Amino acid sequence: MQIDRLIQIIFLLLRHENITAKQLAQDLGVSTRTIYRDINTLSIAGIPITSQKGYGGGLSLLEGFALDKSYFTQEEQSNIIQALQILKSSNYPDADRTLNKVAGLFSHTLQSDWLEIDFSYWGSPEKERRNMTALERAVINKYVIKFTYYNSELTITEQTVEPLKLLFKSHSWYLIAFSRRREEIRTYKLSRIRNLQITDQLFDRTLPADFSLTPAYQEEYNIPLFKLRFSEKIAYKVYDEFQEEYIKKLEDGTLEVSFRYQLSDWTFLYLLSFGEYVEIIEPVEARMLLKEKAQKILALY
Repeated sequence: MQIDRLIQIIFLLLRHENITAKQLAQDLGVSTRTIYRDINTLSIAGIPITSQKGYGGGLSLLEGFALDKSYFTQEEQSNIIQALQILKSSNYPDADRTLNKVAGLFSHTLQSDWLEIDFSYWGSPEKERRNMTALERAVINKYVIKFTYYNSELTITEQTVEPLKLLFKSHSWYLIAFSRRREEIRTYKLSRIRNLQITDQLFDRTLPADFSLTPAYQEEYNIPLFKLRFSEKIAYKVYDEFQEEYIKKLEDGTLEVSFRYQLSDWTFLYLLSFGEYVEIIEPVEARMLLKEKAQKILALY
């Protein structure tokens, strides 16, 4: 679309002090003649573009030009800056510099102290935080990656995958990738990935347009319905962890939560994190399994 190309031209001119029409044509995949037509359109629209002929010449913006806010609504400007804040939080290269540059384009003084986004978990080492940047590069450039993975069943596997997408869902980052071992698309939680290696091997696969996490999840597991009762002393954590539609406050002040969980080690370790403030009401099998695990913990002391 021409409007997209016009905006790209403005940003390229802002990025380069001087750039030739031929360079713009190559960057945007159009003819030099098309670039000159676009430059004329931008000039008519009031963008101050100057042209210098001869050696070292080219196209440039009038010194001191800033992109006027009329080209983007206030909401659009805020969305762009917030998106860059998210990139900055994931250690995206040069995001900080880009953030300040974009704020300058909109003739704004960036007040970064009003918003800070940090997706890293508490106590995460610098090496783990850098995984995000490495994975972003692998997804975009289509590099096969290898890593050690600790799954929800507490087993350790060596994985070779084709990374297709990064997803932030329910407080955590996930990698959607094609597993070469299982020959299917799988989802990996980033906090469980260790020893990440980006290989120099390329792949061509793309994520299917109709891909969805939910159907695959429902097909793979027959998930029982848990009925949990929480003490009011830990109500703050219950509302942090569960959507309000799943929570029912009882007359005695306790909270009843109905939610589907797998009967797995991960589920019981998660429920044990609530300590004495949670009781499994249903299913009975889950009550017995948790009791066994609590007795084993007691035996240690």
